[in-house]
Amino acid sequence: MKSYRELEIYNESKRLAVEVHKMTMTLPKFELFEEGGQVRRSAKSVTAMIVEGYGRRRYKTDFIKYLVYGHAETDETILHLDFLFETGSLKDEILYTNLKGKYDSLSKKINKFIQWVEDNWNEFPNPET
Repeated sequence: MKSYRELEIYNESKRLAVEVHKMTMTLPKFELFEEGGQVRRSAKSVTAMIVEGYGRRRYKTDFIKYLVYGHAETDETILHLDFLFETGSLKDEILYTNLKGKYDSLSKKINKFIQWVEDNWNEFPNPET
């Protein structure tokens, strides 16, 4: 693996973040900067945490820590989608169900990748020792 861009979880989280961003642009004006801003930030944070973790992959525990943060951001994104739907700001039930399902699936994939890293990732040797 030469880049985080090769990770399925990176590519999927980025696609979803763009999808969520576009969805929020259709929200009522009063929600655009309130809950809309929150869901945009959490959706984009999933991807950012994957990238940051990969950047720290030399240290297995740091890599895992940031993947766990990314996993938590998927849960936060789902929560904000729930709030938007349940308050009636996101009226499209099909879009809501679709996004929520995609984030549930991404959450499972991130969890599996965390397990894989825990079981298989070898820290690079320290060149100073």
